[in-house]
Amino acid sequence: MSGLKVLFIGGSGVISSACSWLAVERGIDLYVLNRGTLRRPLPEQATVLRGDIRDPAAAATALRGREFDAVVDWVAFTPDQVQADIDLLRGRTGQYVFISSASAYQTPPARLPVLESTPLRNPFWRYSRDKIACEDLLVHAYRDEGFPATIVRPSHTYDKTLIPFDGGWTALARMRQGRPVVVHGDGTSLWTLTHHADFARGFVPLLGHPRTLGEAFHITSDDVLTWNQIAQSLAAAAGVGADIVHVPSDAIAAADPEWGAGLLGDKAHSMVFDNSKLRSVVPGYRAVIPFEQGAREILAWYDQDPSRRQVDARIDAVMDKLVSAYRP
Repeated sequence: MSGLKVLFIGGSGVISSACSWLAVERGIDLYVLNRGTLRRPLPEQATVLRGDIRDPAAAATALRGREFDAVVDWVAFTPDQVQADIDLLRGRTGQYVFISSASAYQTPPARLPVLESTPLRNPFWRYSRDKIACEDLLVHAYRDEGFPATIVRPSHTYDKTLIPFDGGWTALARMRQGRPVVVHGDGTSLWTLTHHADFARGFVPLLGHPRTLGEAFHITSDDVLTWNQIAQSLAAAAGVGADIVHVPSDAIAAADPEWGAGLLGDKAHSMVFDNSKLRSVVPGYRAVIPFEQGAREILAWYDQDPSRRQVDARIDAVMDKLVSAYRP
């Protein structure tokens, strides 16, 4: 892996930041195409190329004369964006990695655990349907012209800055105030949370790997929790108990369509993954960070700076309304 020349488009997000640091640690010659608005620090060894991937002329100028062993676009969400990548990178990279989403899988899944061969279909969430359309485009490009595409499907991946619970800090503030929080359904559906450092351990070895071309992989933890357990783990890290009120997902969607889209299109259904395919090319991959540890990291980060602890008054009011209607 040492000596690979790799381009990250993006690179400072929740998932990509951990991959940037691990890539450099493992000897990859990392370039990052970025507009100059870094959300998280990059390793000093990375070469930053200033440019906007959504501006074809600017991106072409930033990449002029450069070729790469692998290119990862962390910020492509629609087929037109992926097609622009294909046009820009055709013949200039040995591998193009598209970051899709595990929410693209059949929702709800007909069988568990979810495999890479599980059908892709999500009639509930536009975000997921767009990711599926991007995958379809890349599959055709690989079949028709040999475009060296690899598809990666993260599931719910978090770092210390991202609270993987609906409501974010608003929910944690309610817990600390002794107020109830909303959990969809009866709280017993199964969910997989993946720390971004664990994701990176599965992802970085895929870069430049010849057996990944034309293939799709999901990368998740094997740490499966119920939503009740997720709420309780966050509450414990916050030093309080969790007063949980269960609300049907349909009722949440009626009260707040944006919140409901992510539930009906993703979180309301149990999602457990089989990572055997990933381990076939990354032997020994194992996620090692349990969510209880991740929850403590999250609370420590938010408690370091009061400005990070922002309550969303609108979501707070929606939760009050739902609690009033559904509290036994």
